[in-house]
Amino acid sequence: MKSLFHTLKQQNKTWPMDFWLLGLVVILAVMGLTMVASSSVAISQSRFGNPDHYFFRQLMSMGLGGFAAYIFFQVPLAFWEKHRGKIFLFAIFLLVAVLIFGREINGSKRWLPLVVMNFQPSEFMKLAIVVFMAGYLDKHASAVKEDFGAVIRLALPFGLMAILLLMEPDYGSTFVIAVIITGMLLIAGAPWRYFVLTVLPMVTILVALVVTSKYRMARVSSFLDPWQDPFGAGYQLTQALIASGSGEWFGAGLGASVQKLLYLPDAHTDFLFSIYAEEFGFIGVVFLVGLYLAILYRLFRIGRKGIEANHFFGGMVAYGIGIWIILQAGINMGVNLGAFPTKGLTLPFMSYGGSSVLLLSIALAVVFRVDYETRFYPREPKEEKSEDDVDSNQIESKPRKRRRVQSDSRGVAGS
Repeated sequence: MKSLFHTLKQQNKTWPMDFWLLGLVVILAVMGLTMVASSSVAISQSRFGNPDHYFFRQLMSMGLGGFAAYIFFQVPLAFWEKHRGKIFLFAIFLLVAVLIFGREINGSKRWLPLVVMNFQPSEFMKLAIVVFMAGYLDKHASAVKEDFGAVIRLALPFGLMAILLLMEPDYGSTFVIAVIITGMLLIAGAPWRYFVLTVLPMVTILVALVVTSKYRMARVSSFLDPWQDPFGAGYQLTQALIASGSGEWFGAGLGASVQKLLYLPDAHTDFLFSIYAEEFGFIGVVFLVGLYLAILYRLFRIGRKGIEANHFFGGMVAYGIGIWIILQAGINMGVNLGAFPTKGLTLPFMSYGGSSVLLLSIALAVVFRVDYETRFYPREPKEEKSEDDVDSNQIESKPRKRRRVQSDSRGVAGS
C-alpha cells in the first residue's frame, strides 16, 4: 500500500495537471447530474410533460462547460493578467445590461436571455473579481501589507459593482464577492485591522437595507422561526427541513424522495441539497462535505505551489476560486439547513443552473492552467533591491553632495 502511494506521488509530479482535482470535480459533477435528474422529475413533468427536461438541459450545460474548459485551458496566464482590467469592465457592462434588458424572475433581474440559456452576469463577475484581484495583488503586494491606501483604492470599482448587484437585487453574490476580496487580501498579507474599516460599513448598509424593507424583514423573520408561518413565508424552509430530517442516517434511497413531488419549491435548484440529504441521509451529507473540502485542499495546494514557483498571479487566482467554491457551497448548505436566510446561491456543480456550471468550469480551467504553468514553466524570482544596496547608494550619494558644496565655497572665497 505504501509503495502504491509512493508511486502515485511520484507520477503526480510528471502529470500535465492535477488529476486528483479533476477526478474530484468529475465525481461531483456526476453526482450533481444524477441529483438534478432525481429532484426535477415531478416539476419537469408538470411544466413540460417530460420528466427528463431539466436533466437534459443540465447535461447540455455540463457539456458546454466541459468544452469551454478545454478551450480556456489553452489560454496562457499572461493573457488573463494583461487583460484583467478589461475583463472587469466587461463584467460591469453586463451588470448594467441585465438591469436594462434582463429577464425578471421572482422579483429579481439577474438573467440575460440568450439563445441557448439564461446567462447570469453575477456569476461572470465572480470570476472577473478573482482575476482582477490577483493582478492587483501581484502589482501591489508590498503596498497592501503596509499602506491602507492600497486597500481603500479598491473601494471605487468594487463599490460600483456592489451597487449594481444590489439593484438586481442579488445579496448572495454581493456577500460572496466581498468575502472573496477579503480572503484574497488576507492571504496576500494585508493586516486584519484594515477590514474593521472596510467590512463594518458594508455590514451596516446591508442591515439598513433589511430593516427598511418589509419583504427582506419577512425573509429574515421566516429564517429565524419558519414554523411561525409554515404555510406562508416559512413554507420553503420548513419543507426543506422536513426533507433533510427525513433522510436520517442512510437516506430513503436514490429517487425515493417525497418532498421533490411538488412539496418543496425549487427542489432542483437552490434546495437540491435537501433532496440529496433526504435520499442519501447524514452519511451522504458527510461524504459531500468531504468532497468539497478535498477540492478546496487541492485548489489551495495549487495556489501554494504557484506562489512557490513565482507565479504569484496564478497562485492568487487558485486561492480566490477555492474561496468562491467552498463559500458558495457552505452558504447553500446553510440555507437548506436553516442556518442562513435564503440567498439564491447554487450548490457548485450540483444545483441546476447553466450559468453556474459554465463559469465554474471556466474558473477551474484557469486553475488547471495555473497548475500546468507551475509544473513546467516556473518563473525566476523578481529582483528586488536589498537594504545593503539601498544603504550603499545613500553612502555614495552623500560625498558627492559634500564635494559640490566645498567647490562652491572655494569659489565664493576666491571671488
